[in-house]
Amino acid sequence: MKKSHFILLFILLVSASISGAYMFSQWFYVPAEITIKQPENNHPIRTSSSTTLIADIDFISASKKSTPSVVFIKTESQQYKRSSFFWGFDFDPFGRIGKVASTGSGVILSDDGYIVTNHHVVKSADKIQVVVSDTKKSYKAELIGADPSSDLALVKIDCKGLSPIEFSSSDQVEIGQWVLAVGNPFNLTSTVTAGIVSAKGRNINIVNNQFPIESFIQTDAAINPGNSGGALVNLSGELIGVNTAIASKTGSYVGYGFAIPSNIVSKIIDDLKQYGIVQRGFLGVDVIDIDGDMAEKLNIPNGVLIKRINNRNEEAKSKLEAGDIVLKFDGKTIDAKSSFDEYLAFRRPGDMINLEINRNGEITNINIVLVNREGTTDKLRKQSILSEILGGEFEEVSKIDKQTYGIENGVKVTNITNGKLRQMNILDGFIFIKINNELYDSAKDLIDKLENHKGQIRIEGISANGSRQYLSFTFR
Repeated sequence: MKKSHFILLFILLVSASISGAYMFSQWFYVPAEITIKQPENNHPIRTSSSTTLIADIDFISASKKSTPSVVFIKTESQQYKRSSFFWGFDFDPFGRIGKVASTGSGVILSDDGYIVTNHHVVKSADKIQVVVSDTKKSYKAELIGADPSSDLALVKIDCKGLSPIEFSSSDQVEIGQWVLAVGNPFNLTSTVTAGIVSAKGRNINIVNNQFPIESFIQTDAAINPGNSGGALVNLSGELIGVNTAIASKTGSYVGYGFAIPSNIVSKIIDDLKQYGIVQRGFLGVDVIDIDGDMAEKLNIPNGVLIKRINNRNEEAKSKLEAGDIVLKFDGKTIDAKSSFDEYLAFRRPGDMINLEINRNGEITNINIVLVNREGTTDKLRKQSILSEILGGEFEEVSKIDKQTYGIENGVKVTNITNGKLRQMNILDGFIFIKINNELYDSAKDLIDKLENHKGQIRIEGISANGSRQYLSFTFR
């Protein structure tokens, strides 16, 4: 190579290096005097010099504050197998599979031992153990109450001086804000992952219940098996949601997780503490989302369509009509069915709500008082009867159950643990209608029958998903 060519090549390389360095500094660096504010809680992204990358977000204080409030939960349950398919079953000492263990997370709510977790974490558990992060001590937990419709449960341990989490209103959560997911995936304690809020008001149809509440916060913070029941917190370490589910085909995290908003958690837990059951306020209508074509045709930018008046609320029956479009709920704009369900979930029987309605192009405001599952405005309390032999809690079916399933009687079973019901493979929410062709509407009478019966027994009932079932067993 000629000397002149070498000098020219050297000059080109130096020029390119200088240009590249300048462009990199302009694109990826910020001057020291600039402070970029985080939208939620105004946490600054600190810059210490003109060559500091925008990466020093303060996750540390939020982690230190929230991790002592997240516990490890382990459950045990006795599993059985059928000796024949569907129609026949013999109670058989060799039908037992054995103990099955599962794990999850929970969030401390009070210094005296109340802890929230997912219903699916403790569902059908015979034994619940809680390991506190601070001390690594294990405690036996008592199930105080559960709400399958929101996938939440409340347990309590006998311990004082715990570190309860602080709540933040989920209404203040913004799409794009930084969040941390705190839990115990893969049996590890105090695991923290970071991400942003990807969306709000997500309905992903995972709650298998007659009246599901689904309005999830979606995040890309990694949530893995064992995180269920853990905390989703903001950069102040405050609870904005309880981690519940992931979008996955493999069972492991692949991009999105979902959390129950803190406002729903607060209301559900208060009800379980005070009444033993959740106080659901029923409006008496079924609503659906408005699709793009319908919105364009009706020239309506938001709202939900009342598809059917379901006769659960007499006042709503007289004031609302199928085809009405709900635009606002107590002054809050309705943009999807999930937000409508979320606002309704905050209310209790006896509460008056205001709906802004579009009826055939005319806007009107309507006040309606919500009712309970019996059609009254009273606050109901838990009135179930426990059978340790059968392994479940029994209660007479509500007026709403009767209307929904078209039945005149029945006894519902919940909170199934180890006992005859589990051996029969009967699941939570099953409604007994007939035993050996005899109708039952008394929980006590049905318990006496099942506890003392010998020989063949035929059961007619309705499963939690609403399907009619006919079962046959032999009691030895």
